[in-house]
Amino acid sequence: SWVYDVDRQLKEQTEKIVKLRERVPTCQDKIDQKLGEVESLSENFTKKKAQVACLIDESTAMKREIECVRQSVKMAAREKIALEEEYRHKCNSVQKIKDHVTRLQRQIKDFDEMTIRSTQAEQSEIEEKMNQLKLEVEKAESLLSSLKEEENMVKEKASVGEKEMEHIENMIRDREKKERNINTHINDLKKHQTNKVTAFGGDRVINLLRAIERHHRRFKMPPIGPIGAHVTLVNGNKWGSTVEQALGNLLDAFIVTDHQDLIALRGCGKEANYNNLKIIIYDFSRPRLIIPRHMLPQTEHPTILSVLHSENPTVLNVLVDLSGVERQVLAESYEIGKTVAFGRRLENLKEVYTMDGYRMFSRGRVQTTLPPRPRRPTRLCASFDDQIKDLEVEASKEQSEIQESRGQKREAEKNLEGLASNMRRLKKQRTQLERDLTRKELEMQDLKNSVAVETKASPTSSVDEIHLEIMKSQEEIAEKESLLEKLEDSLTEAELKANELKASFENLYESAKAEIDALEEAENELKEIEKELQSSEAEKNHYEDLMKLKVLPEIKVAEAIYEELQVKRQESNEKASIICPESEITALGPWDQEATPLQLSAQINKINHRLKREREKYPESIDDLRTMHEEKEHKIGKKRKTYKSFREKLKVCKDAVDSRWRKLQRNKDLIKRELTWQFNARLRNKGITGQIRVSYEDKTLSMEVKMPQDASSSAVRDTRGLSGGERSFSTLCFALALHNMTEAPIRAMDEFDVFMDAVSRKISLDTLVDFALKQGSQWMFITPHDISMVKSHEKIKKQQMAAPRS
Repeated sequence: SWVYDVDRQLKEQTEKIVKLRERVPTCQDKIDQKLGEVESLSENFTKKKAQVACLIDESTAMKREIECVRQSVKMAAREKIALEEEYRHKCNSVQKIKDHVTRLQRQIKDFDEMTIRSTQAEQSEIEEKMNQLKLEVEKAESLLSSLKEEENMVKEKASVGEKEMEHIENMIRDREKKERNINTHINDLKKHQTNKVTAFGGDRVINLLRAIERHHRRFKMPPIGPIGAHVTLVNGNKWGSTVEQALGNLLDAFIVTDHQDLIALRGCGKEANYNNLKIIIYDFSRPRLIIPRHMLPQTEHPTILSVLHSENPTVLNVLVDLSGVERQVLAESYEIGKTVAFGRRLENLKEVYTMDGYRMFSRGRVQTTLPPRPRRPTRLCASFDDQIKDLEVEASKEQSEIQESRGQKREAEKNLEGLASNMRRLKKQRTQLERDLTRKELEMQDLKNSVAVETKASPTSSVDEIHLEIMKSQEEIAEKESLLEKLEDSLTEAELKANELKASFENLYESAKAEIDALEEAENELKEIEKELQSSEAEKNHYEDLMKLKVLPEIKVAEAIYEELQVKRQESNEKASIICPESEITALGPWDQEATPLQLSAQINKINHRLKREREKYPESIDDLRTMHEEKEHKIGKKRKTYKSFREKLKVCKDAVDSRWRKLQRNKDLIKRELTWQFNARLRNKGITGQIRVSYEDKTLSMEVKMPQDASSSAVRDTRGLSGGERSFSTLCFALALHNMTEAPIRAMDEFDVFMDAVSRKISLDTLVDFALKQGSQWMFITPHDISMVKSHEKIKKQQMAAPRS
């Protein structure tokens, strides 16, 4: 077996070497192929690089020329802009001088008018007008001050309204946020109501529990958790929120038995995307902790441990060891909690939690009271329905308050709109009044200036000076207009030059655009060739490295292993030939050469043990055992033949039963159909249709009759729903259907037409007589009614009895 095992390894190693050597030509072909691609791409790269260099030189020269023309265009444009600016400046200065001359001429005209108008009557008229303007100005100023005061009052009201509006909006936002939080809590509680586990970690806990179930073989003991799902309150939901505040995130924790389970649970948490999972290691085999009474706080108030219940003692042990729930006391109010925590100095007291959320404890002489945290719905309650109802009531209350605040907001907006319209009205009046006041003040100032000018010295000298100034201005205008004509000529020349340079620049740019496009295309092709060249070189290097580092070393290793196996085979063959020649093994016949030496040794040991047990069990000799074996085999052979004959007879019987059963089922179906057909055929004599339903499984028979006058097209399933005559006729039709399917020499029917009317009785008698004549058996019909309507026939005999004596 050792020799054959080495032969098998040699065969496998030979096949492996052949496969590895077959990879060498393939890899070399790939290297040669990529080498050819690299050479062709290198040639194309060199050619394209030279082409790109030529195009770059040409484009560089073209760009320089374009840049020179662009600079010339810019210079011409600057010259044109400078000339236009100077021309505009000269025009403005000429216009200013002309305006100055116009003003001087108007001033001369005013002086002439003033000399004509300077009389005593005009002076008195000016004074009267001045007084009237003063009165109007004073009246306008008083009215303007009252408008300003009213406008300031409206502004103050508007600012108050805006602040109130902002306060209402903030209140609405806060209440909407509170309502959203309440609805979120309601949704969470509804989710917790369907599955309590989701209350302690959400959907991540479900995913974690599924991951634990998938990997349950990795745990020595199944983890316990979350702790909150294994804990319930003893006396209702009274202390639910207080206990949850005290335990905090400990309710979301899981418990494992050792560090290996902790690592496995951490892996399940990562798989379920449950990070920051709190895991506690605790011995599951530890029984429930029994705490002596002297180690508990001596108070009549309950502790957290006394209000909690769990079926799992490990959960309660963890709460005791980690949180000290047996030393945390619950109080109903702040005053009671303060008395318990600080008044009595109780031993073994750790903390006091009040129902309204306060936490109190003392460390030495330091007394600490922590304020209540924001309350949220408790997760430890037995039923979430009460919490959901309370939250829904609170949400509806918040909704009504929001609607009320929105109504207040709408009223405030209306008030603000009224104040804004009033403000716009006052502002418009104030603006109009200010304009009127300014206009009147200007009129009064003009009137004062006119009086002051008239009182000055005689205007003759001033008029001469003005005439002299007008002449100088006209001379200056003539000089500047000549300069303007020269500037206009220069501007026309600069514009022509700029247009010529621009046209030449556009032509040059169009001619250079084609060369630039060709350069860009060539550069893109060069980049593509370079990428392909790099890719081909990388693939060639990959295959060369594959040949050097993987293929050839693997072949060398395989050949070395093959040589070692050959040496081992020769040594094993020499050792095996000493023990047993190979010819003897061959003479034994075919055997499982795939079996390893260890397997053969195990089989030999198993056979030896079995042989030993059998020898102990059967002390007889082998010949006796063989004789007994032959006798038993002979008896077994006889039994088998008998059993075989019984099986054949049983099979024949079973086939016969199955055939009869199938025929019986078919006959039952056919009889059921024939009964329905016969019943329906008899009913047609009176224009009625019907059906008989037979259920062999339920052992029931029912009749359905449909009358011709029934417009609802629904059948009567119970004969009690028919009239007496209809029920009698239907029963008669059913009896005739049965008579037609049975064989009997003599038949009789008594008072079959008792409840029938005359028409039904006539139809029934005709039907019975026709059926009896057609069938051929003897019939006796007994009826108390008149039988004269029965038709006469040679086979029909009528016997009418006399009426009974009165």
